Amino acid sequence: MSATTADDRAPKKVSSGRRALRPYLLTLPALLLTIGILYPFGLGVFYTFFDYSASNPQPGFIGLENYTNMFASSDFWSSALVTFEYAIGTTVIETMLGVAVALLLYRGSLVSGVLEKVLILPLMIAPVIATIMWNLMLQPSIGVVNYLLSPFGLGGIEWTDSPGLALFSMIMIDVWVFTPFVAILALAGMRSLPRDPFEAASVDGAGYWYTFRRLMLPMLWPYILVAVIFRFMDSLKMFDIIYALTQGGPGDSTMVLQVRAYQDAILFTSFSQGLAYMVVLWAIVFGITRILVGVLGRAQARAAGAS
Repeated sequence: MSATTADDRAPKKVSSGRRALRPYLLTLPALLLTIGILYPFGLGVFYTFFDYSASNPQPGFIGLENYTNMFASSDFWSSALVTFEYAIGTTVIETMLGVAVALLLYRGSLVSGVLEKVLILPLMIAPVIATIMWNLMLQPSIGVVNYLLSPFGLGGIEWTDSPGLALFSMIMIDVWVFTPFVAILALAGMRSLPRDPFEAASVDGAGYWYTFRRLMLPMLWPYILVAVIFRFMDSLKMFDIIYALTQGGPGDSTMVLQVRAYQDAILFTSFSQGLAYMVVLWAIVFGITRILVGVLGRAQARAAGAS
């Protein structure tokens, strides 16, 4: 009886065939996920070389005609300009506000502890829902924003119907939703910094601004760049906030590349032309992200030396 128990407890030998198969089984989920991503992407790129649309279910090969028509159109360049204005505006404002909020929370107090918990509330709301809420608040006649501004003589502002203010309204909503993301990331970076340099600077009598500019900011820069990469990349391909608020209007004043691609592919059923917009947008996002990741690597090396 004891011999049987000892045999049962002995480790079972795994055959060489099963051992050789294990690496492939472990990489199988990643392989399936990669195929699931690359196949529709490759199919989309493939159809940009055809004239596929709802009115032409049997598309013919037209080469680069979709791309040449797109680059020759003023609509593309105006949409690209609005896209970059939106992405740069949201990224710059969110980065500055996020770092400022993180500095306030980093000082530590009862109020900052409560605010830190409340900070994530905008991130828990879907961007479309947040846009609908803000759209109601920005209404000229019944919106609470104009009501609060009316004592200062600023009531009745056409926030979403004015070409000059529609883009600003979209940026304001994006800032409200995603600034907490930057703040949380910056706050996590501040709390992970080594304490010795700050204690030494305090002993030497360094002021708060000098400590922030000379010590904290150089070491915090990689965390800020990570937030910039995520927010700039996401802002370049933003669709839900823009479409839910203005649908690209009034006119084409807020027509970004994502909305332009949606209109061509879905509303006008010119699938190949809409896919061409998306491929170009992907190339823009990919190129800019590669550049920013390179900057991040150099910043990390400098921060490691500074720390």
